[in-house]
Parts: sequence; C-alpha cells; structure tokens
Amino acid sequence: MKAWRGVLIALSFLLLGGCLVTFKEPLAASDPAPKGLLGKWSSTNAWGDPMNLELTRLGNDRYQAVTYFKAKPHEREAYPFTVSRHGNRWYLSAKVPAQYGGHFTIAGFELTDKHELVVYNLDLEQINQAIKQKALDGQVFQTDDGDGVQVDSNLDKVFAYLDDPANSDVFVEAVRYQRQARAK
Repeated sequence: MKAWRGVLIALSFLLLGGCLVTFKEPLAASDPAPKGLLGKWSSTNAWGDPMNLELTRLGNDRYQAVTYFKAKPHEREAYPFTVSRHGNRWYLSAKVPAQYGGHFTIAGFELTDKHELVVYNLDLEQINQAIKQKALDGQVFQTDDGDGVQVDSNLDKVFAYLDDPANSDVFVEAVRYQRQARAK
C-alpha cells in the first residue's frame, strides 16, 4: 500500500485517507499530453517529505509517471497513464491495483502560468451522492484502507457529469507540483 500511496500522492490518483473513486473503463489513449506536462516536477507530501515526479512518454499517447522521495532516489515506482481533454479540462487515468478492484482512476489536472502542475481528485462523497441521485451508476466497495466507490457508467455519461459546470466542485485540489529547474 505504501508504494501505491506514493503514486497517488505523486499523481494524486484519488486515494486520500483510503477513499478511492474507480471506473470500469480507462480513458482512451487518443490525446497527446499538453505541452509542458512531460518533464521533472517536485512537491512536498502531506508529511513534509520532498517528492519528485518524472513524467515521460511511453509511446503513442501513453505516458509514465515515475515517483520517488528525494531522500530515497533509488526507490522508484513507475506507473503508466493516459491523458484526455474533455471540455475545458485535462484528465489522466491509471490502472488501480487488484486489491482496490483492478479498475481505473481518473483525476483532473492543469498546468498553470506559474509553471505548476496541479492535480485534482474527485470527491468521494460527491460521487457517491451522484450515484444515489442516479446521475451516475455505481456501487460502494470496501478495502482494508477504507471505503471506495466504483463508477459503472460509461465514459460518455461520466464526462457529461464531470464537464457540467454545476458539478465543478466535485474536483478537489490534491497536490501542486513545481517544475524542477534544468541542470546547467
């Protein structure tokens, strides 16, 4: 679980306090990453530990996130992901380990004018409420680390919900990275 938390912090793939939103379908690998996404980023996690994130291309519209703590540069975790743009938002998606359902996570992200990468999680409670109100289809699941929600709706329905301005508060800022300075 510790390594998985690392990638979730690194990409903020939606595991905050054991709360996880998963989806049956991944994002299609059809969009190239926005200019400026790939490269080296740094941040500090919730415990004050300096972290690094390296985002690279794996192939056509497929990418990889490599995460590691600054204090342990040889202990690295690598996770493939895809990106997609819908409406005014960029999204990323990655596979979830089997013990958490083996499906996929989706997070929002943006690149700011201040050369920051900001990643947004989906709020578990709001997604759960959307399922109860039948705006999305899904179900609650349990893990050793807490409750999760699996969204069973197809991606067209998911993005219709996420792209609706009335649901903009479903995104919660999870982490803010700064571009690492290039070595001279």
